[in-house]
Amino acid sequence: MKFVTLSIFSFILLFSCNNKEEYDTIIRNGMIYDGNGGNPFKADIGINADIIRTIGNLSASVGKNEIDASGLAVAPGFINMLSWANETLIEDGRSESDIRQGVTLEVMGEGESMGPLNRTMKANMQISQGDIKYKIDWNTLGEYLTYMEKKGVSCNVASFVGATTIRSNIIGEDNKAPTAIQLDSMKMLVRQAMEEGALGVGTSLIYPPAFFAKTEELIALCKEASKYGGGYISHMRSEGNNLYQAVEELIRIAKEAKVHGEIYHLKAAGKDNWGKMDSVINRIERARKEGIDIAANMYTYTAGGTGLTASMPPALQDGGFGKLRERLQDSAIRRQTIKDMKSNAATWENLYYGAGSADKLILVGFTKDSLKKFTGKTLAEVAVIRGKSPEETAMDLIVQDSSRIGTIYFLMDEKNLKKQVAVPWVSFGSDEGSYSPAGVFLKSNPHPRAYGNFARVLGKYCREEKLITLQDAVRKLSKLAADKLHIKKRGELQAGNYADIVIFDPAKIADNATFEKPQQFATGVVDVFVNGTQVLKDGNHTGAKPGRFVKGPGWKER
Repeated sequence: MKFVTLSIFSFILLFSCNNKEEYDTIIRNGMIYDGNGGNPFKADIGINADIIRTIGNLSASVGKNEIDASGLAVAPGFINMLSWANETLIEDGRSESDIRQGVTLEVMGEGESMGPLNRTMKANMQISQGDIKYKIDWNTLGEYLTYMEKKGVSCNVASFVGATTIRSNIIGEDNKAPTAIQLDSMKMLVRQAMEEGALGVGTSLIYPPAFFAKTEELIALCKEASKYGGGYISHMRSEGNNLYQAVEELIRIAKEAKVHGEIYHLKAAGKDNWGKMDSVINRIERARKEGIDIAANMYTYTAGGTGLTASMPPALQDGGFGKLRERLQDSAIRRQTIKDMKSNAATWENLYYGAGSADKLILVGFTKDSLKKFTGKTLAEVAVIRGKSPEETAMDLIVQDSSRIGTIYFLMDEKNLKKQVAVPWVSFGSDEGSYSPAGVFLKSNPHPRAYGNFARVLGKYCREEKLITLQDAVRKLSKLAADKLHIKKRGELQAGNYADIVIFDPAKIADNATFEKPQQFATGVVDVFVNGTQVLKDGNHTGAKPGRFVKGPGWKER
C-alpha cells in the first residue's frame, strides 16, 4: 500500500513537472512600469504569440525564450506622436534609431500624409524625391499603411490623414477657398481615410497650401473625423508672434467639431515669444477644465527642423513649389523677399527672423550632390563661402537645389522645455524619420532628435534633472499617447494587450546624438518586442519585422 501511494505521488510529481505552463517568451524579474504612472512592481511577464498573457509570478512556468530583466525596467513600447518615418521606413524597415530608444509605434500625418493621392500628386511626389527613391504603388492612406505592413517594418505604423493632402487632392496648391462641391469632396476623402483606419485629421498651418485654409474649412473636415471617433492634431498657425491666437483656433476647432485637439511640438518660438509659454499652458489647462479635450506633445530640443522655405512668405508658394522657384528668379521679388526675411512678420511665421541670425540655421538636407558639401554648415558660413548675404544665399540655394532644403532652426528656450516636460498632458514626438547610420542615410544630416528624442526624456530630464519620475515618464511615452490617439490594447502592460514591450536600464539610458554628429544611436535599451516578436536583443537588432498597421477607431473591414 505504501508502495502504491509512493508511486501515485511520483506520477503526480512527474506529471506536474512535465505539464508546467509554457509560454513563447517569459520576461523574468523585471521592475514593471505598466504605463499607468503608478509605483513600479517586480513581476514576470508571459507572452504567447502577440499577446501578453500573464503578469505575475511565473517561477513555476517555462518559456521557449526567457529573458532575465533583473535590475532593468520593463515598460510598454513607446509611441512616437510625431513621426516623419513614412519614407525612411520604405528605405529601411528596421526603424533602428527609434527601436533602439524603445519606440514601437510611429504615428505619421503632420499636415501631409501618404494618401489620398491623385495622378498629379503622385507625379509630383515621384519628381520631388530626394536621396530615398521609391515607386508609389498606392493611392489611399490605408493602401500605403497596408503596403508598409506587407513590405515589412520592425515597428507598428499609424497615421492621421493630412488636411494639406486632402486640400491638394481636390483644390491643388492655390490660395483659394473650396467651393461647396469641393468641400463635399474633401469631406468624402476624410470619411474614406477614417474608414481605412486613419486616426483623425492632421494639419501644418504655417506651410502653404495649408496656410491658405480657413478655420471653417478645418472644422468641417474635423466634424467628419469626429463621426468616427477620430481626433485633430495640428502644427498650429503660429508658434511665435500669433501663438495665443493659434491656440484659440485649435481650441475652437476641437470644441465645435467635438474632437480631441492635440498640439504638435508645443513651443514658444523666437526669443521675443519665450515669455508666452506660461500663459499658453494656463489657457490649455482652463480649456481642459471646461471639458474641452486638449493636449500637446513636444520634442526635447531647443531647435526645430523644417525647410529653408519657412524663412520666406507663404504667398511666394501660392500655386506650389514650382511657382516659388520661378518667383525667386525675379529680381524685384528677390529684393522684396530680402526685406520680408528681415522683418518681424505679423501675418506669417518667419522662422529666419525668429532664429535671430543666419548662424542659428544649420543646412542639413540637399537634393543635388553638388550642394551636399554644405551639409552641416550654417547659412552664415555658406554665405561667407559664396560671398553673398545670407538672404541671397538662401534664395540661390533653393533655386539651385530645386527643393525646400532641410534646415535646423534654433528657436526655443531650455527653460520652457523643462516646464513642458513636467506638464501632465504633454507626450512626446520626434518630428523626424527613423534611420540607421549607413547607406543613403549618410547623404544628409538628420536632426539629433531622430536618434535621441525619447532616450533624452528618460536620461536627461528624468534621471539627471529629475523633472518627472520614471513612472510618469513611461506613462507619457506610452499610455498617455495611446489614450489621446484612441488606440486600444497598446500603451499599457496588461494581460490581453499586444506585447509591445521595451526593457531598458534606467541608470544608463542616454541620448548620444549631437547637432555636429547626429547619427549616433541612443544607449541603454536592452530588449524590444513588437507584437510579441523580439526586434532588439541585448542591444542588437534581430532583423525581425513584425510591425503592423495600427488602425484608428473608425476602421471598417472591407
